[in-house]
This record gives sequence, structure tokens and C-alpha cells, in this order.
Amino acid sequence: MSLHIYDSASRKLQEFRPLEPHKVGIYLCGATVQGSPHIGHMRSALAFDVLVRWLKRSGYTVTLVRNITDIDDKILQKSAQAGRPWWAWAYKYEREFSAAYQALGVLPPTYEPRATGHVPEMIALIQRIMDAGHAYLGSAGNVYFDVTSLNDYGSLTHQALGDLAVDDAGAEPDKRNPHDFALWKAAKPSEPASAAWDTPWGRGRPGWHLECSAMSWKYLGESFDIHGGGLDLRFPHHENEQAQSHAAGFGFAHYWMHNAWVTIDGEKMSKSLGNSLTVERILRQYPAVYVRFALGTVHYRSTVAYSERTLAEAAAQWDRLSGFVWRAVEATGEIDRSEVRELSTDELPEDFRQAMDDDLNVSAALAVIHEHVRRGNSALADMDDVETRREQLLVRSMLDVLGLDPLAEPWRGSEAGGGEGSDVYGALDTLVRQILERRSEARAAKDWPQADALRDSLAAAGISVEDSAEGVRWRLDL
Repeated sequence: MSLHIYDSASRKLQEFRPLEPHKVGIYLCGATVQGSPHIGHMRSALAFDVLVRWLKRSGYTVTLVRNITDIDDKILQKSAQAGRPWWAWAYKYEREFSAAYQALGVLPPTYEPRATGHVPEMIALIQRIMDAGHAYLGSAGNVYFDVTSLNDYGSLTHQALGDLAVDDAGAEPDKRNPHDFALWKAAKPSEPASAAWDTPWGRGRPGWHLECSAMSWKYLGESFDIHGGGLDLRFPHHENEQAQSHAAGFGFAHYWMHNAWVTIDGEKMSKSLGNSLTVERILRQYPAVYVRFALGTVHYRSTVAYSERTLAEAAAQWDRLSGFVWRAVEATGEIDRSEVRELSTDELPEDFRQAMDDDLNVSAALAVIHEHVRRGNSALADMDDVETRREQLLVRSMLDVLGLDPLAEPWRGSEAGGGEGSDVYGALDTLVRQILERRSEARAAKDWPQADALRDSLAAAGISVEDSAEGVRWRLDL
């Protein structure tokens, strides 16, 4: 079975066939850096991180473009209210997003262009659209896209123009049609002079939809393989991106992939909810690997129901998986990361490969990983080093596809991510060994109450002690 993905435009599961053999171009709508990143923002980044990892494992060279929208109405409004330059406001939150991606183990994109760095490309794109008869000048330098001029407008979301609702409250008076949207916005006296650029139509700044079409054109060409983003971006943002790109004569995206959102107590993540669920705040309470596991091991088209219970379940699963890996390393030695990453899809378990090729069915893939952990634990119990080492390789390779190899950065040395070799493990091991030594002394003196009390103190801290012929071992039971 080859990779099949659900194409949002056709609403069908489609076999993935790239425009160029062995190469994939992906454009992912990134952050509008108006405020701190919350877990809803990370949902999209993690979903497409798994896609990129699977494509690379399948032998493709992947070009991922994830943009940064560093100028828009809300950035200007919020920075003005705070009394700060708009560009400084945007840069502050751009850095917060970068830190959040890194903390959650998201691979860096091939390119991460800022909107403000691509105004020449936007001007050239507008000119193409105008020359093709799909845009017009409004008053005072505004440029609008004429939705009635394009036959396939609405085709992405399967909506007829006549059925679309009209928001009269925010309608600009110089539009010909209330559904027309801005390609270029004329400068306003109330906005900073630095937030505007000179164009043939007057001084101003780009419309939100225009930015992505211009940047995908620059880095991926007139046609590319996959456009991704959150489900809430399908309309109007992605619909308008496609419209203006088709109007310019571009083939644009051949497949559309949209991830579902995160809910809190059944309610979709919103700006107000996000204020209390920023990545920075959550990572002060929970190890980053738990958050990645909770958000990244749910099918990308399924809603993530975020809660304390979700994180607890993620922690329990992670402990079982990473616990096996570290026990296997202790028994048979660590397999080098290069060998883990170079294991081809043909060498991975067939059930895992089929699950990932089935529209990235990470839930089914995770079940396969758990099955191999069970096999690995049996091999450990039987002291079968060959099979233990084999299962270490398979489990770590499959986890690596999900961005969760316990021995890879950033998990190896992180809280709850590490075992032997991590700074956290080393410090904890020193303390636990001291208690275990006192327990051994109590047992040698046949002071069983003291020995039991020491073991119970470790158990109360979530640490299990195992007595075996090879000596005493401990593990975290989180």
C-alpha cells in the first residue's frame, strides 16, 4: 500500500502522487505572531511534523515552508495598546513560537519566511491578478479581488457564492461585492508609518490571504504538492488563497490537508481559553514529552480533547514505552541513532507501515508499537539479548516517526524523557541508590521493617524497586 491522504478539496482519500518523483513540497500556514502560543497552535505543527517525518522515512526529499505572519490588524492594534513598536511586538511572539516548537520536538521547516520580507513578491502577484482581470482598485489605494470573476471560487469548501453570508457590519464601502477581499490595504493615518510600503497603487500593506500565496509561489513554485493548516482556516483564508493563486494562473496546491482542533471541556480552543493554556505555562507544570504525546498521537483529523486526564494517560503510555527502551539499553546496549533513523519503511513492521500509509493513522500505529514493547519485555524476561536488541531498534524507529524516540533530542536529557545518560536520570539515580544502599544494609541486618519502610518511601514517590538475581533495579511509575 502506498501513502493515501484525505484531500479536503475532493473530500476523498486519495493516493499521494507527488509532482516530482521522490520530492514533496508542503506549505503549512504558520503563526500570526500577535500573542503567546497555546496548545491549539501546536496541534497543527505536530500533526504536520509527523507527516514530514513519515515522508522522509519513506524516501522523499521534503521541502516544508511554514510562514510567519508578522503584520496584520491585530498585531497593529495590540502593539499600539501596549505602546510598543509593531515589529518588536511581532518579534517577541515569533521567538515564543520558535521556543515552543523546539520544546515539543518539532523539526525545523526548510524555510520559515516572514510576510514583511516578501512585499516585492506580493506586489508582483497583485499585478498578475489585475492583468488577468480578477482584481480592481478601490478608493485610496485599496486593491480588491473580484470573486465573481473566477468560475471556481468556492470550490475548495464546496460553497456557492450566492449561499455565502454577508457581514454588513464590517463591509468596506468601496467594494463592488461584499464577498470581495483585500489584496492590498491602503495606509491609515492611525497606523504607524513603518507599517506600510510603496506600490503602484499607493502606500499600504498586504492583505492576509495574499501573503501565503506570494510566499508559496516564491519557495515552492506555481504548483506544489500539499497545502496544510487548521480546519478553521479552510474558509475564508484557504479558499481565498486558492482563488487568487488560480487567478494568477497558478496550479497551486494539488492536495489539501486540514487538522482538527483542540477542545477544552468540549469547547474549541479560543483566544480566551488559550490565555490559560499557553505552551509556556503548561510546560512549567508538565514535561514537554507528555504534551507532545497527548497532542501528537491522535489522528490529525480527530479532535484532541485536552484535559488533566488526557495528560495523565499520555504520561502512563510514555512511561511504558520509554521504560522498555531504557531497560533494553541497560540489558543489551544502546543502538546508535543513525541506525534507528535509517531503518527503511520496508524494514518496519508491516502493520505499522500500513497504518501510517492510511492517512497517517497514528492511533493504529501506536497500537503496533505497544505490541512490540510487549514482545520486547518478554525477550527481556527470557534474557534473549538478540530479540531484545531487535525490538529496541523497531520500537525506537517507530517512535522516531512520531517524534518520540526516548533517546533522541529533546527527550534524552529532559524531565520524564530520560533514562540512563540523561542529567535528570543521573541526579535521581544518585538519590535512589543511596536509599537502596540503606535498604540493603537493613536487609543484611534482617531489619525487615526498616527495609520495607525504605521501599515504601520510594513507592510513594512513584519509584518501583525490583529485586532480581542480577541485583536491585528501579524504575519510575508515572
